[in-house]
Amino acid sequence: MASKVPRLRCLHSPHITGPYSVRQPLCRSFATEAPDHNPPARRRTSHFSDRLNAGPSFSDFVTSPPSAETSAPLSSDLSPLNDPPTSDPPLRTALVGPANRKREITRLPTWLQTPIPSSPNYKRIKSDLRGLKLHTVCEEARCPNINDCWGGSDKSAATATIMLMGDTCTRGCRFCSVKTSRAPPPLDPHEPEHTAEALKRWGLGYVVLTSVDRDDLADGGAHHFAETIRKIKSKAPGMLVEALTGDYAGDLEMVDLVAESGLDVYAHNVETVEALTPMVRDRRAGFRQSLRVLERAKGARDGTMITKTSVMLGLGETEEQIWEMLRELRKINTDVVTFGQYMQPTKRHMPVHTYVTPSVFETWRQRALDMGFLYCASGPLVRSSYKAGEAFIENVIKKRKGRRDVAMVDDMKESSTGVNIS
Repeated sequence: MASKVPRLRCLHSPHITGPYSVRQPLCRSFATEAPDHNPPARRRTSHFSDRLNAGPSFSDFVTSPPSAETSAPLSSDLSPLNDPPTSDPPLRTALVGPANRKREITRLPTWLQTPIPSSPNYKRIKSDLRGLKLHTVCEEARCPNINDCWGGSDKSAATATIMLMGDTCTRGCRFCSVKTSRAPPPLDPHEPEHTAEALKRWGLGYVVLTSVDRDDLADGGAHHFAETIRKIKSKAPGMLVEALTGDYAGDLEMVDLVAESGLDVYAHNVETVEALTPMVRDRRAGFRQSLRVLERAKGARDGTMITKTSVMLGLGETEEQIWEMLRELRKINTDVVTFGQYMQPTKRHMPVHTYVTPSVFETWRQRALDMGFLYCASGPLVRSSYKAGEAFIENVIKKRKGRRDVAMVDDMKESSTGVNIS
């Protein structure tokens, strides 16, 4: 009987226990290590940190209350826009990007720096808004004036622009940071009551209401807007109400509905000059359509309605385009116009073309007043709902009401005198 011969195994095979198991051989090494001809690939240099370090610092966005050295006083010099006065602080620049592709950017100017909101009144207003599930354009649009408007010495000195119909818009303008959706959540039927109750609690003398565009609704939300105004007037009859509305897709009957609901100022923003409107605003909006809205609103209450619009500068508009826009606004008897600096909310939005200096804003303020506008607020931080502008309009409305009351009393005296004589 032949003897069994063990089967040979490869020395590099897995280790097997048993009588014929073989240990794995140890790796042999040379006396001198061979040089490594394949060094590890060098990690690609990231340029994000370079951009971050060269970009604006935290202090560029916030600052203490402006001092005499940092504040830029408004100038009344009417020099051309391409040759601004030398009183404005110089713009600061920085180089960003990789070493072989450096590009120059303009840092945030000193006149656009604002303090972080932290006052007790700011916190109280924010708490009230969250408790009643209300939204403000101050927060949604990241307004730089929120500290001034919400941080008054008391609530009666504060101003907040309430945004109705939710915080989601059906349009996507390239300058706006409000959320967008084709199908926003349904309207809150309790919002008119909650809004009126909150405003009555604050005891404000002047309030601004605005809303997102709701093209998903048949009326664009006009009935909801009008109902909110009526609720406010019923709870606080002496409160003045400004409504900053959309264009309701050109439906002028909806404009009439809101204008006749009891408000005091009808505002609708053209946003920019006509030539830039297709690039700046949503395709469903239009410069001429906005003019028709303002013209129709002006006809409410026998032509006594105060109409208002706002314009952003720094988007690439020319001086002649601004002149033409102002002429078109005066043709339809627009009463109030405001100018403010466009500020890019995020990198997904339109970049800033130019930082307009305070002296240039003052120039356009004076020009607008010379053209016959009742009032013009113009400055880098001016927005549609500007506190100083609201105070002026409030005084104008009260004076007009006072004159009407005096005229009514005179008419009553004349009529009674006539009756006694007969």
